[in-house]
Amino acid sequence: MDINQRMQEIAQAKYGQELSQCGDEQIYRVLLQLTQELSQARPAPKKERKLYYFSAEFLIGKLLSNNLLALGIFEEVSQILAKYGRSLSAIEDAEPEPSLGNGGLGRLAACFLDSIAALGLSGDGVGLNYHYGLFEQKLENNKQNERPNPWIEDESWLIPTGIEFEVAFGFGPVKAKLLDIAVPGAHTDIANRLHLFDVEKPAPAPKGGIDFDKTDLPAQLTSFLYPDDSDDAGRLLRVYQQYFMVSAGAQLVLKELEERGFDPHTISDHVAIQINDTHPSMVIPELVRLLTQRGLTMDEAVEQVKRTCAYTNHTILAEALEKWPMSFIEKAAPQLVPIIRELDKRAKAEHSDPKVAIIQGEGAGEIVHMAHLDIHYGYSVNGVAALHTEILKNSELKPFADIYPGKFNNKTNGVTLRRWLEVCNPKLAALLDECVGKEWRTDPSRLNRLMDYYNDTSVLDRMTAIKAENKRALADTLRREAGIEMDPESVFDIQVKRLHEYKRQQMNALYVIRKYLDIKAGKIPERPVTVIFGAKAAPAYVMAKHIIHLILCLRQLIENDPQVRPWLRVVMVENYNVSWAEKLIPACDISEQISLASKEASGTGNMKFMANGAVTLGTRDGANVEIADLVGPDNIYTFGASSNWIIELYDQKARDPKMGYQSGIYYQRPDVKPLVDFLLDPVLTQYGDAADLKALWADLTGKDWFMSLLDVESYISTRDRAIHDYGDKPFWARKMLVNTARCGFFSSDRTIEEYNKDIWHLK
Repeated sequence: MDINQRMQEIAQAKYGQELSQCGDEQIYRVLLQLTQELSQARPAPKKERKLYYFSAEFLIGKLLSNNLLALGIFEEVSQILAKYGRSLSAIEDAEPEPSLGNGGLGRLAACFLDSIAALGLSGDGVGLNYHYGLFEQKLENNKQNERPNPWIEDESWLIPTGIEFEVAFGFGPVKAKLLDIAVPGAHTDIANRLHLFDVEKPAPAPKGGIDFDKTDLPAQLTSFLYPDDSDDAGRLLRVYQQYFMVSAGAQLVLKELEERGFDPHTISDHVAIQINDTHPSMVIPELVRLLTQRGLTMDEAVEQVKRTCAYTNHTILAEALEKWPMSFIEKAAPQLVPIIRELDKRAKAEHSDPKVAIIQGEGAGEIVHMAHLDIHYGYSVNGVAALHTEILKNSELKPFADIYPGKFNNKTNGVTLRRWLEVCNPKLAALLDECVGKEWRTDPSRLNRLMDYYNDTSVLDRMTAIKAENKRALADTLRREAGIEMDPESVFDIQVKRLHEYKRQQMNALYVIRKYLDIKAGKIPERPVTVIFGAKAAPAYVMAKHIIHLILCLRQLIENDPQVRPWLRVVMVENYNVSWAEKLIPACDISEQISLASKEASGTGNMKFMANGAVTLGTRDGANVEIADLVGPDNIYTFGASSNWIIELYDQKARDPKMGYQSGIYYQRPDVKPLVDFLLDPVLTQYGDAADLKALWADLTGKDWFMSLLDVESYISTRDRAIHDYGDKPFWARKMLVNTARCGFFSSDRTIEEYNKDIWHLK
């Protein structure tokens, strides 16, 4: 196809004018149509065995550049636009970002779909078509406020399929209509699909906020990702959403199985279902139900499902392993209740330990443990980082690992370097082409050859210059779009991720307080530092919102202080999403990965920052452990208590609530108390809500469940050392080079190859 000619034809057909006369938004829609045509012309791989990746979220980000790259026309389109004085980056500003996910779980799912297609495997995603996303974050009066995020336009990446399924709820049937998003594979000629289910008549966006009638179930099933679960109505809506997804998804699986000419009695030979965290767990009893309707006995259906479904665990936090009251399932999907009871009965007959029961409690107090359902009736259970998997086997899920040692395996997460290097940092990608050859784009292990340039000053200088250019670009964007002034010559120290106490943005804020107090006392830092945050707090997560409030109050305090501002700045990026990540990550000097050891399953932001030459400041947690092993101790800054120690401290606390780490840190460590007490200082509270700041102070001094005070001194000293080392430019450039050189292991292509070899066995 002549790409230029086709673009001109589309422009004439849509707008009656030459491409050169079109505005940026019109050109975006021309490219949208072109990309859709090319993607839909690619065949789905016809293989004997197919994967369905079930996930509550897919944080796919803007798709234009990613799809142009996968279709092999990125450079050609860029050159065509350049002839008309246009840039692809400017065109992309017109593209709304699909609001189908929130954090690492959803972004990982998106990377996995990209890699599945790039490797030519037959595998589709299955999820829901959320109309208003999680929410659009507005930072007003130094607090987070939530607004609907309506991203779907008349022309979008969504492809109507005309396929519908009926989902039977306790209140009656609801039709699930299927929309697809094409997933073209880079360096292949195939395209898979992201299958998204939607209701026939979605509810309109609520006015002024995200409160809506949670009982209006037929209309609200696809309104918001993770509805507020602070009340029973919200929690029950989540169960309805999950069943809507898995019932429609399971019906699609069986429809396609039969269309491919295979008998449902042999489903496990031809289908693999990956359950991404516990949200899609009801696919197990639903598939059993549907198979028995197709003539399988209960024994046959259970055996087929056990050989079809696999489960990925993404958390060590007990509260994140979903447990639903049986009464909720009785309301949402009463037809599943006898099947879940039968599955529980069979599990209890084989394993008497009450810790591994699917149903626990009695009568009105019956609780269904979704992870237990996945482990008993799936053939594989994987963690997402080496440390995480060992903790699952030896601690959190030990009773199951003792029963099923052969099921447990590790699959360390990865990210697609196509988006997180090629698209978001093209100048660094071009330098890598020169140094190690373009083959790294299909074989990321070749990035190791960059180590040959460890002492090459010209390459080190170019990496430093590219980083500086990316920092200036970020500063320009924030000034233009948010009115935020930044010094691009300062150290860019960045923590962007979901706001959660275990990720410890509050400890980062305590560091800011330490530096503020030092400067006010006349202790001037060696160099200026810009501390950048980006995070959303779940609407009902009060303490997380208090942490955002603290960060925003500190930002305003520092902005209003001419003594401090030249040396310390705080930035909070509003409505952090994939588009912001693509700008922030290439500009980062120090990557904050400071979760409490043993609490972060893996992390994937740490991998994206590493690939772009940022140096990690982190605990020995999640995939940080593997990053440290790959780059060596000289190219990462680690601090804090070990995971084994943390686990022991939690055990002590469980045995005796008066024991544990919180035995006087606040009172006994003179360098810690002033940092926490600053939350009550009128100097700070004048900019915010004193009650909210006091609540955060009370939590830190009386609970601090994720142990910020335990690690804060080690954190401050290690961070200061990193900022000091940054001043030695050649020394720092070598650290950048090593991190980029060693990032190949964290390609999601490698992760998917391991899933396929050990779990899916796609042919």
